[in-house]
Amino acid sequence: MAHMIHRHWSTGDLTGLPRKDRAGCDYDAYLPDDLVGRRFMLDGETAADVSDAEANVARLNASAVTLADTEALARLLLRAEAVGSSHIEGLVVGGRRLLRFEVASELGSDEARDVTADEVLSNIRAMHYAVHTLTNERVTVDGILEMHRLLLEDTDRAQFAGRLREEQNWIGGSSYNPCSAAFIPPPEDDVPRLLTDLCTFANADSLPPIAQAAVAHAQFETIHPFVDGNGRTGRALIHVILRRRGLCPKVVPPISLVLATRSSSYIAGLTAFRHVGPADSAAAREGLNHWVATFAAATSAAADQALAFEDRIEQIKRDWQVRLGRLRRNSAAERLVDLLSGTPIVTSTSAAALLDRSFNAANDAIERFVDVGILTKMTVGRRNRTWEAREILDAFGDLERGLASPAGDTRAAEPVRSVPARPQT
Repeated sequence: MAHMIHRHWSTGDLTGLPRKDRAGCDYDAYLPDDLVGRRFMLDGETAADVSDAEANVARLNASAVTLADTEALARLLLRAEAVGSSHIEGLVVGGRRLLRFEVASELGSDEARDVTADEVLSNIRAMHYAVHTLTNERVTVDGILEMHRLLLEDTDRAQFAGRLREEQNWIGGSSYNPCSAAFIPPPEDDVPRLLTDLCTFANADSLPPIAQAAVAHAQFETIHPFVDGNGRTGRALIHVILRRRGLCPKVVPPISLVLATRSSSYIAGLTAFRHVGPADSAAAREGLNHWVATFAAATSAAADQALAFEDRIEQIKRDWQVRLGRLRRNSAAERLVDLLSGTPIVTSTSAAALLDRSFNAANDAIERFVDVGILTKMTVGRRNRTWEAREILDAFGDLERGLASPAGDTRAAEPVRSVPARPQT
């Protein structure tokens, strides 16, 4: 039965801090129900929301020709998801800035000094592992630890990477004690058992995939098993479950970008999930349905926006083909059309590698694209030349802006968080 554990916080030597930060206090840590063996009951409206979300995600995977056929574009959406997940944690970086930083890092440029973007790239590595490796295995505590290690290993918190916390943590309030915290997760001694239970639940199939992903994510955030990086790891777990269950064999919609926009609903839903008392109580059922319905609605919105993004990319590619004229089948230029839709910033070297063509063939194709205005030359560092497909970058920025609007359209409702500026025309 979910309940509160009463504990006392004693401070150490905190001389020099305000009195409120040096104070000891009694506090209540929340111990959730185990998931394995729990009976989950979805009411009619929530079940319908879940069904709608699964239909939208299935339609995205079946209909998104570009996303399905172009692995690079699927990676671009993964970058959008990482941007959104990091934004919830206060790491604000736009997709265009992230892509430019990524190229600068690969080139070893002096411009590759962007701590925030570097953390988002670590998030991408963790998500890539989650989507492409962890989904092909049983979910285990070791797998989650590896995902977390990839997230933090190149940050200033690397000492915590891939390690479960060994102390009490909390959310909100003071950085020095839990006395005024908004939420206090389970004590550290309960974390290994609860995480093992969560993994067993994640490997089952007793709930619809959307509902299972919602419950697993909420339970992970409730356990809060790490010193840092809980939110981003927990949102990557969503991808793992949706891919493992077969709902998203090719593309997972950028759910985190919607959750970042609906942050108040997101937090309220997680809070509602954390009932106190028997798992079959009315309060537990109401809280579960509140959260699952919130998550399902966010998933539906993300799938709709991803489909609209795919349509726009297809329109851009059709326009390119008109401007380029007849292209020889399987030539570097023909392959570059698809490559740029997901990798809109390239160098001659990176294009040659991705196209599996010679440097000269890739460079000739790039020059052809420059001549018709598809690519624009830039310089990274002192000598490194790069080329940008600005129409794709603009479309990516519009996706971010649309997902930051409560209505999914900035013409109907202004963004509720910081977003990339609309390009000047």
